[in-house]
Amino acid sequence: MTEGDSPSRGLAHLLWELTRWVARLVRGEVVRRVGGPARARVIVMFAAVLALNGADSSTVGAVAPQLESALRIGTAKLGLLSAVSLLVGAVFTVPVGLLVDRTRRMPLLAVSILLWSVASLLSAFAGSYSSLLLTRLLLGAVAATAGPAIASLTGDYFPAAERGRIWSYILGGEVAGTAVGFIISGSLASLIDWRAAFVVLALPGFFLARELWRTVPEPLRGGQSYLEPGALDLDLAVARARARAQSASDWFTEEEEDQVAAERAAAAHEAARRAGAMPKPALVLREDPRRMSLPRAVRYVLSIPSNLMMIIGSSLGYFYFAGLTTFALQFVKGHYAASQAEAELVLALLVIASIIGTVLGGRLTDVMLRRGALKARAWVPGVCYIAAALFLIPGFVASNLGSALWLVMIGAGLLAAANPPVQAARLDIMPAGLWGRAESTRTVIRSLIQALAPLVFGGLTQLIAGFFPSQSPIGTHPSAPSASTTKGLQISFLILLGSLVAAGVLLIRARTDYPSDVATAAASEEQAQRFSARAPRPSVI
Repeated sequence: MTEGDSPSRGLAHLLWELTRWVARLVRGEVVRRVGGPARARVIVMFAAVLALNGADSSTVGAVAPQLESALRIGTAKLGLLSAVSLLVGAVFTVPVGLLVDRTRRMPLLAVSILLWSVASLLSAFAGSYSSLLLTRLLLGAVAATAGPAIASLTGDYFPAAERGRIWSYILGGEVAGTAVGFIISGSLASLIDWRAAFVVLALPGFFLARELWRTVPEPLRGGQSYLEPGALDLDLAVARARARAQSASDWFTEEEEDQVAAERAAAAHEAARRAGAMPKPALVLREDPRRMSLPRAVRYVLSIPSNLMMIIGSSLGYFYFAGLTTFALQFVKGHYAASQAEAELVLALLVIASIIGTVLGGRLTDVMLRRGALKARAWVPGVCYIAAALFLIPGFVASNLGSALWLVMIGAGLLAAANPPVQAARLDIMPAGLWGRAESTRTVIRSLIQALAPLVFGGLTQLIAGFFPSQSPIGTHPSAPSASTTKGLQISFLILLGSLVAAGVLLIRARTDYPSDVATAAASEEQAQRFSARAPRPSVI
C-alpha cells in the first residue's frame, strides 16, 4: 500500500464508522418508540413477512416490460399473472383461518414462508407463460397464511389501545416491500433478466422463516401475552405471561375467574359506553368462539354490520392499490417520459410518502380513541380514501412530472393512511377466539376483489388503447409503452378512482354501527371467558 492510499483508507473507515453510528442511532430511536427490544422484534418480524408479500405482489408489475417481450403477452395476460395468486390464496385462506384459531401459529407461519420462497424460486425457471402461471398458483396457495396469522398474533401481543399505531409499523413493511419489489426487481430485469428478479425475491424468505421459528415464541391467546413497554427479552416476557396464566389456572376458583373475566369485559364495555353504545343482544355470543364450526363462524363474522362494511371498503382500497402497482412503472415511463432510473426514483418517493401516511394514520386514530373518539377508526380511513382520489386526479392528468409528483405523493400517503385504523378496528369488533377466522374471511373477500384489479385495469387499458394511435410519443424512453397503452392506462386510472370514493363512503357509513359492535364484542368476550372457565382448559400454548 502506498502512502497516498492511507488518507483514502482513513476516509473510508471514517464513513463506515459514521454509517454504523447513524444505524445504531436510528435503531435505538425505533426501539424506543415501539416500547423496547421485545416489542421491536415482533413488529420487525411481522413487518418483514408483509414486506415479502408486498414484494411478491409488485414484482410482476416491475418486470412487466421484460415479460411482455420475452413471453409475447399483453396487459390482460400480465394482469392474469398478478390475479391468479390472489384468487388461489382466497380459496386456501378459509381453512388456514381455522388452523390459525386452533393450532400453533408461529410454526404454521414459518413453514408457509419456506414453501412460499420455494414457489417463488420455481418462477425463475418457468419456460413459458403457462408454467409461470402455474408457479403463481402455487405462490397464492402458500401465501394465504400471512394475513390471518399476523392479525391473530398482533391481537395477542398488543393491547387494543395501541393497535392502530402498531399496525401502522407492521403495514409499513408491506409498503416498503412493495417498493423493493418494484425497484430491485425492475433494475435486475433491466440489467440482467426477469428471472434474476424472482431468484432475488425468493432468497430472503428462507432466512426469514428460520428467524421466525427460532426467535418469536407463540403467545397465549386472548391477550394474556401482551408485551408491556420496556420488555427487553421476548422469550422471557412470553414465558412470564405463560407462568402467570398457569398460576391463575391453578389457584383461582371458578367464582374468582368469573370476576376477573367480568372486570376485563367491563373495561371494554366502558370504552363503548362513553360513546353512548350498548351491545346488540342478538349478536352477543353465548359460547366459546374457538369451538364454533367454520360455517357458523363465517356467518357470524359477516353478520356484524360495521365489519362487513369495513371488509368491502378496505377491499376496494386494495383493489385500486393492486391495479396501480401492477402498471405504475409503465405509466410513469410512458406518461411522464421518464427513464427506468427516473421511474424507480418516483416510486421510491411514493413509498416514502406511503410509509409516512401509514404511520400517521395509525397514530392519529389511536390518539383520537384515547380522547373518546371511538368512531375515528371507522370514519378517518373513509375520509382518507376520498381525499386520496381528489389528489390523484390532477396528478394523473398533469403531463409534467415535477408538478404531478407532489400531488401523487399526497394521494399515495392518504391511500396508505387508511389501512392501520381499519386493521385495528376489525380486531376491536371481534372476540379474540375468532380473530383468525375473521381475518381469513376478510382476506377471501379482499383477495377476490383485489385479484380482479390487474384483470380489470389491464383489460380496460387494452380496450381504451384501441381507440388511440399505437406509435410511441416523442421524447419517451425507448423501453416506454406505446402512446395508446399510456393513454389507456391514464384513463383507466382515472375511471377506477371511483372504487376509492365508494370505499370511503362505506367506511364513513360504518361509523354508525361501530361503537355498538365494539360493545357487542366485549360482551361476547365476557361470555366466552365464563364458558371456558368451566370447560376443559386448552393447552396454554
